[in-house]
Amino acid sequence: MQEGNWVMLQNCHLLESWMSSLEKIVLEFGEQKETTNPDFRLFLTSMPSKAFPVAVLQNSSKLTVEPPRGMKANIKRSYVSVTQEILEETSKPEIWRKLLFSLSFYHAVIQERRKFGPLGWNKSYAFNDSDLETTFTMLRLFLEQDEVPWEALIFVTGHINYGGRVTDDNDRVLLMTALAKYCCVDALKDGYKFSGSGVY
Repeated sequence: MQEGNWVMLQNCHLLESWMSSLEKIVLEFGEQKETTNPDFRLFLTSMPSKAFPVAVLQNSSKLTVEPPRGMKANIKRSYVSVTQEILEETSKPEIWRKLLFSLSFYHAVIQERRKFGPLGWNKSYAFNDSDLETTFTMLRLFLEQDEVPWEALIFVTGHINYGGRVTDDNDRVLLMTALAKYCCVDALKDGYKFSGSGVY
């Protein structure tokens, strides 16, 4: 505080027993204004938690990160950091672009299912952008091989990148079934439909 450093405490929701101590520390900031450097910042990250002190929230600037609402917004968000250079930085640009879109669509679908509570997933999972970024990285590596290793791509994407969070067996089956629809040889064909209705 005196030197004006920045401090970040991540995943505060995991240490509920320490939340009362955190509240005392934050409330003491007001009493120590003379010795506090104006450049000092305390950043806290947390999932929604009933144990998180209300006083800390009231004395803070808050920023919430939520997935975008709707398929279109979700896919657009997936493409925010994708530049033309990224689209062309592989030896198989045609396959890369189609699978990039397919996997972005898959990511949007599994995130949108969360809106439906237990009808979407038996348990709540925190699928996020890092899952998709890791999948893109693995896809780029797999495409440097002579042929697309579909089994490896599906295993790494479904069981590791996304499936690492999934603890319910039925949810895992759903996750892998959906992936098979979006990550397949047919997805490389022009006019491939992602839904039976043909809407997507």
